[in-house]
Parts: sequence; structure tokens; C-alpha cells
Amino acid sequence: MADKNKMTTTPIPDSSFSGGSSSEDNHPSSRLKLTSTTHPPTVRPDIVLPSKTYGFPPEAFDWANLPDAETNFLPAEHVEAFIQALSAPDFVDEKGEGQSVRLNSPGLLSRSGSNLEFFDENESHEYGGGGGQEMGTGTFITARNDWAPVNERVVSREETKKKKKRFLRGDRDKGEKKRRPKLGLKGLVGLTGSGEGGRRGGGGRSKDETREGHLYQLLKWPFLLIVGTWLLGLSVAYLATRSYIYLYEQFVAWRGKREKLRRAMRATGNYKQWVAAARKMDDYFGVAEQWKEQDEFAYYDAKTVKRVWEEMRRSREKAERATDGGDEKRGREAVEELKQLMGACVKNNFVGVENPRLYSQTYYGTKNLVQNFVDEVERSMKFLLNTELMSKEEKRGLFKGISANYGRTALCLSGGATFAYHHFGVVKALLEEDKLPDIITGTSGGALVAALVATRTNEELKQLLVPALAHKITACREPITVWFKRWWKTGARFDSVDWAQQCSWWSRGSMTFKEAYERTGRVLNVSCVPADPHSPTILCNYLTSPDCVIWSAVIASAAVPGILNPVVLMMKTREGKLVPYSFGHKWKDGSLRTDIPIKALNLHFNVNFTIVSQVNPHINLFFFSSRGSVGQPVTHRRGRGWRGGYLGSAVEQYIKLDLTKWLRVLRQLELLPRPLGQDWSMLWLQTFGGTVTIWPNAKVTDFFGILSDPDEAKLARMIHEGQQSAFPKIKFVANRLRVERLVERGRRENRPGFDASVANDEGKTVPERRGSVDSLLSDDDLNRLLDRQKQRRRNDDGNLTATEDETTDVDGGLTDGETMPGGGQRNMNIDGGDTEEDFKSGRRAAGKLLL
Repeated sequence: MADKNKMTTTPIPDSSFSGGSSSEDNHPSSRLKLTSTTHPPTVRPDIVLPSKTYGFPPEAFDWANLPDAETNFLPAEHVEAFIQALSAPDFVDEKGEGQSVRLNSPGLLSRSGSNLEFFDENESHEYGGGGGQEMGTGTFITARNDWAPVNERVVSREETKKKKKRFLRGDRDKGEKKRRPKLGLKGLVGLTGSGEGGRRGGGGRSKDETREGHLYQLLKWPFLLIVGTWLLGLSVAYLATRSYIYLYEQFVAWRGKREKLRRAMRATGNYKQWVAAARKMDDYFGVAEQWKEQDEFAYYDAKTVKRVWEEMRRSREKAERATDGGDEKRGREAVEELKQLMGACVKNNFVGVENPRLYSQTYYGTKNLVQNFVDEVERSMKFLLNTELMSKEEKRGLFKGISANYGRTALCLSGGATFAYHHFGVVKALLEEDKLPDIITGTSGGALVAALVATRTNEELKQLLVPALAHKITACREPITVWFKRWWKTGARFDSVDWAQQCSWWSRGSMTFKEAYERTGRVLNVSCVPADPHSPTILCNYLTSPDCVIWSAVIASAAVPGILNPVVLMMKTREGKLVPYSFGHKWKDGSLRTDIPIKALNLHFNVNFTIVSQVNPHINLFFFSSRGSVGQPVTHRRGRGWRGGYLGSAVEQYIKLDLTKWLRVLRQLELLPRPLGQDWSMLWLQTFGGTVTIWPNAKVTDFFGILSDPDEAKLARMIHEGQQSAFPKIKFVANRLRVERLVERGRRENRPGFDASVANDEGKTVPERRGSVDSLLSDDDLNRLLDRQKQRRRNDDGNLTATEDETTDVDGGLTDGETMPGGGQRNMNIDGGDTEEDFKSGRRAAGKLLL
């Protein structure tokens, strides 16, 4: 922090974002007073440039140029609602028969018949977070913090009285000490033994987990000690192996001119400069062009690709000649041949053409045959889009099938505390080349970056992704004298309300997932884990939780035990008020189970091509490509060798697989400790990579500042490193998105009601709606769904009697101006779908149909 203030002379933000310097500052009422206070604007400091700017102009270090730099997007009433949700009543009525049990959530008010609520109608209490709504007396099921789990043993009053009497008489049981273990170190690290029926607190295991018998208790500690020692030895051996490989590459692989070329490549500031430097590197090795010209390669079917490419080109040229010559019959025959080829061969990783190894042998580019195939697919698809020899119905059916087979692309941003700011560089590199996917997911620190990307337009992002953005990164600004007191009392270093106030700027206030999609057309996904160990992980997006507030999901996704206590997700009502989401249940860091939610993305959006930006420090060391990665081939032996030699790569793979094996053994045998009551094994055992995995380079000193705010100089380096790690992957991603966006364009332009006159030459409409629910459902399903909702609503009103099986004509659909579910009017959007304002209830129902 001292270096940051010295360089920019930026004062600490106004006191509304203060975590408090005393215990009174952490009280909810104190926070309310702070948020309602108006503060003068921060004085703009003089710009002081760091010694190394990494190609950024001087104005990129001036935070005054940031859009909405001093705007407070979060209303005071939304802060109050969040505070009340966090401090929901946790009391028990001890009147015996008059006791009531209810989950205190406004979502249960309308369900008086639900088995979740049993209450005395003669009693009522006000729910603090519900704006004066009347609630029944009850117990709010939650944990006070990570140090006080919900499964603590509750001692009855009678037992307490008996023990008190024995204590006063001095007649204490001899075994009482043993029956009351201290929740000190053992409770913290999760090494307490098993108890009865699953009532143990801390990190202990019940007999439901350990099963009956004495062998578990007898062999648990010896086996854990032996395996733990072996894992420690494997870790030391792995570090030694990686050190050997690093030294081998530095002193054997990178020498002389190739080292100069590598430094020149890493010093580039944009993708165009990087491509020129990469071509020079390929020319130096002298085998790149020869490799590209040879069709054969072990990781794809070259013969099939060549045959399909030639047939596709022949059919397209034949159709073009027939069209120019006015021969409609021959033209239709050629178009039919081309249509069949496209439907059968344009699919995800067709015969290996999207195998990452095809892009791992050179610094730039791939096989000429593969590139020719992608170019021909693009040309043929454009021809089918514009030809008049196919009807709209035929085109719609063709592109619907191709879309299902080809799938979608998503950008996944991992967690990693301060390391997550490398994601800014990855996003910047993709954005500048217009290769940023429309589906973006983030977890923990990556969720903060994803929220910024999904709530800002491209023009705003280009102004924000600069070193001056460090002015808004102040999450770790509190001194140890403040946060240590909080950590000692609550078990959390950071304050949830303080983070909510700061995070709201990144998500443009209390914007929901649906509102973010409507503003930018990007599909934001945030992974959250429930505080209890049994409920499934949720992937928040505009289909699964459209009204959930983004900043609450981001905070929940970053709630690492011991760092930030679990928080309540918030949702926005029609009146704009915030209320607890999902019955007020609490959620925590998504990285604990699903850092990269590949399966959920495939389920919701048919994603089968993932670009993963991985910066988690605890697994960063284990990302090792023995035979090179996309755009980063092995440098010695002209790209045909192994990193560190065959022996070095073999030892690295063996040790890494052995580490994983023994971690799985400990997990399956219920031997792993559970610090803070949390199973941490998935931090190593889950999937961390994707189709393309990007891991930016970090310095050793970054590990010591893992919970610190970067200054402008450090953020400039992190953005630069993120760009450099993304540049080698852009060619691979570009080939993929060229086809994918044409498929989306084909589906969009051939929907009923699409007005081609408002589309530009590239087929983009204003605003462009990629990734809408229209592209997720078929036309038949969408029209049937809307018609069923219309019929149900009319049946409820007594205006129409019909069955659910009666549907409208698929081709005709609903006409312009016809009544939609919810009473709105159907207005056709310029992309052929419904406008977002008229489609609110329809999309929500469509999301339920998908799930």
C-alpha cells in the first residue's frame, strides 16, 4: 500500500467503504450511517508513471479517465437490505408447545400450506430484511461463522442444571473432561474424532461416514501419517523435478539468438506485433513451414479432411456457376450436396481438426490443410446464408442442426485471490481482436473480473482495462490492526458489507444477471457453493437465477472459509427492492468444488469448447505440457523433443499422477482432515483446465502478496502477462469463432419475422443478440411453450377453454402484437426473436424447460 500511495498519491476512498477501526464500526447501524453520508469527490492526483509502462500510454495511468470512476451505484436501501439479511434473527422460542419453526425468508410468506413452516398464528415477528413483512417466530438455520458450524451439539436445560448442581457440590464426573473436548487446535484443523449420529462439531466425522468397527480408529492415524509422509516426499521430489526442467530449458533450450527472439516476442504490446515476432521465431527454427505443408499428422484424420474439403469446394463452386448461369435445377442439386456435407461435417472437433496439438507445433498457425478446411467452411456457410435456392425453413433446419453439433464457446476465469487480476490481460487480448466469447463464467476472484466484463460494453471495457483500474481495487486496504480483530472475533478477515459496497461498482450497482444480459448481450455465469456440504453447487446465470443480484453472487463465490464468512444471495423484486434469495441460505467460494463449471455450461448453453484462464496459485505449478501447448511448442530438437528431455517429462508425469492417486485414496477412506469443517480435497482433485488453458506467468514475490491490492505498476505488469499468455491461443480461438458466429447468424436471420433490411453487411443487427434463449430452444419448443402459457392464463381468466396439447402453427408462431404470457404484447426484435421487455416471463419459463 505504501508503494501505491507513493506512486499515484491517491488518497484512501471515502469512509463509506471503511471496514471500521473499532468494534462499533462493524455494527449494522454504524454501516447504515456511513452509507447514507455524502462525501466530496476525491481530488485528482498528478500522474506519476512507473519506470516500466509495458507499452501503456501515460493517460492509461490516470484513473480520472475511467468511466464512472467516482460513481456510487449502490443505493443505501440495498445496503440495508443486505445487512438485515446477514443479521437475520437467530432465536428459539422456548415456550414448549408454542414453539414455532420456520425458515425466515419472504419467499415462504405465500406458502402457508408448506411443510416448511409450523407456527402459532397468535404470534408474529417482523423480519428485518423484508421491509416490514410479518413473520412467524422461528429459527433461522445458519452458522454464525465458519468457526461455529450449524451441527454443534445442543445441551438440554435439564442436563445443564444437573451439571451445575454437581459443580457446586464439587462432585464432578471423572470422565467429564474427556466427554467435553476443547474446540481449539483440533476443531480448527478438523482432526476431531467421530461422534454419535453425526452430531459432531468442527471437522469430525460421524459413524455414518466412518462406519462401525474399531479398525478405523486403530488404523486411522498410522495410515494418515504414512501416506502424509509419502505425499510430502512426493511434493519435494516434484519441486526438484520442475527445478531441473526449468534449469534445463534456461541453459540448454533458450540460448543465443532464440533467447533474443523470445524476449522480443514477450516485449510486444499488441497481437499484430506478437504475430510478427512469432513468425520470426518459426522462421528461425526452419521447420514450421515444412510441417504446415505436410498433411499427415498423428492427431487428426488428414485423408478425410482433404476429401471433405475438396467436395465442399467443388459443390460450392458448382452451385455458384449454376446460380450465375441461371440454371436453377443444377444449382439446387449442388446446393443439396453442399447442404448434406455441411450438416454431416461441420461439428465439434470433426475428425480431430480442433485437436490442440495441431496448434502446438508452431508459434503461429496450424496445418495448411486444416486452415483451408476452416476457410472453406466459412465460405460455404456464407454462400448458404445468402443463396435464394433454399427456403427459410430449410436454412433454419440446417443451422439448427449444425448449432446442436458444433456447440458454443465459453471463457472461464478461475479464482486465485490477487492472481485473478491477470484475467484483465486475457480479456483485453481477446477483446482487441474481437474474439471475446459471449458466454463468460467466473469463480471467486475471476467472478469479479467476469462481472466487470459482462456489465460493460466493448467501448467501456477498452477504457477500463488499463493500469489506472488499480484505483478501484481496494479490497485489502485495511491494516492488520483492523482486520485481525475482526478475524479473531468472527473468523473472517474481510467484512461482507464492505465488500458488497466495493463490488457493486464492478457490477454497476444491483444489476441482475438478466439485466446484464439485456445490456451487453453477454451471458454471465458465477459458480457458488452452498454453506452446507450436501446441497449441489449452483451456477448463477440469466436462466437459472435471472433476478439474482450479481454483486451478491460475486461475494458468495469469493467467500473462502477463514477469509470471508458465507453470505446470503440477494434478488431484486419487481419494485426494485432486494430480498434474500433461495430462502436466505448462505453460500461460499465456488472454487471449493467447481472452479471451472464445464458440465453445467454444457447443460445450460451447449458449451463444448472452453477457454480457461487459470491462475489458482495452489495448482499453477502442476500445469505442465511435456510436448508443448497451443502456440508454445517445445523449443529444443526443433519442436520434436520433450520438455526437460524424455526422462524429465516422464518423472514429472509419474510424480503428479501418484500425488493425485494418494489424495483420492485418503478422500475415499475418509482420512483427510477437515479444517473449519470443510472438505478441501476438491481443491486438487477437480478439473482445472479446458480445451484451451491459459496460465499467465507470475513472479515468486506475487505469492507473498496474495491478499494485497496491486498498484498501477503491478497491475500494468499483470495485464501485460495476461496478454502475453493469451496471444498464442488467439489463432486457435479465431478459427473456432469464425464458424460459430456464422452458425449463430444463420439461426438468427432465418427466424420468422427477421427483417434483413436492418442487418449490416456482416449480418450483425443492432443491438446484436448472441446467446439468447431463442438460440437455446428450437422453434417448435419455443412456440409450444409460449402458447401453453397463453392458454393457461386464458383458462385461469375464463376467457378460453383449451387443452395443453393444442399449439399454434410452427411457421406462423405468434403474430406481431399478439398477447404474450404475462399480458404483454409480442413485438418482434430485429434479430427475429422477441424483445427483452416482452419476453421476461417467457424466458424464465424457457429456462425451467431447459433444466
